[in-house]
Amino acid sequence: MTKHKHKPTKNKLMLKAYSLTEILIVLCIIGILLLMVLPNQTSVIGQAKAIEAQAMLNQVYGLEKSYFYRHSKYSNSLDEIGFEQEKTTDEGGQAIYKIEILEASNDSFTARATATSDLDGDGNYNTWEIDNKKVLTEVIKE
Repeated sequence: MTKHKHKPTKNKLMLKAYSLTEILIVLCIIGILLLMVLPNQTSVIGQAKAIEAQAMLNQVYGLEKSYFYRHSKYSNSLDEIGFEQEKTTDEGGQAIYKIEILEASNDSFTARATATSDLDGDGNYNTWEIDNKKVLTEVIKE
C-alpha cells in the first residue's frame, strides 16, 4: 500500500470571514454610537448619586427630630445628634456628599449635602437641603 501525498492545489475551499478592515469599521461605528449615548447617561448617573444625598439628609432629619423631642431644640452639631459622616471620596472613602448643618434654633434647622466632586463636569457641585418640615430641595442642580 502506498501513501499518496496530496499536493496543495489552488482550488482549496475558501472560508467566509470578515476582513480586518470590516471589523474596524464596525468597531468605529459602535464607538461613535456610544459617544452619542454617553452624555445622556451622565444625568442618570447624577440622579442615582443624588439618592445618596437625599438618604443622608433624611437620616439627619430623623436624628434632628429625635434630638428635638429630647431637648426641645435642634442641634448645630452632627456629632451631638449622632450622625456619623462617612469619609468622602476626596478623603479616600465612598461618600460623594458632605453633610453639614447650616443653622439650628429652638424651632427650626436646615441641613445641606454638597457633592465633593463635579459629577457632570459643568462647574456646579450638586447641593441638596432639608429643613425641619422635611422639605427636601435641590439647591444647585447637577
